Amino acid sequence: QVQLVESGGGLVQPGGSLRLSCAASGSILSISGMSWYRQAPGKLRESVASISKLGSTIYADSVKGRFTISRDNAKNTVYLQMNSLKPDDTAVYYCNANMKTQPTMGLMSYWGKGTLVTVST
Repeated sequence: QVQLVESGGGLVQPGGSLRLSCAASGSILSISGMSWYRQAPGKLRESVASISKLGSTIYADSVKGRFTISRDNAKNTVYLQMNSLKPDDTAVYYCNANMKTQPTMGLMSYWGKGTLVTVST
């Protein structure tokens, strides 16, 4: 069973930092792009950052200069380093990966269950 498992969320004060991790496990043949999304209460899910297999990155304007996405292909893991956190960053953060899990099928999109990040005093 292929799954993505996020970790690293929690409560942090404004201006603080957190590092999220997302590990892919199971019968994985290859992983293409990996991304972080977030969904705040009452809002739609939005893209935060993405990284290609070769390391090219894209960030939402709201997190540029504060968040850094990275990946370890040997560990099938993607990270999100979040600095200078603001209350508006409070959300459930979801990991997404496009993965090939069967020889006869192409890339499919997989989601983790999410990890809660709360930025508050």
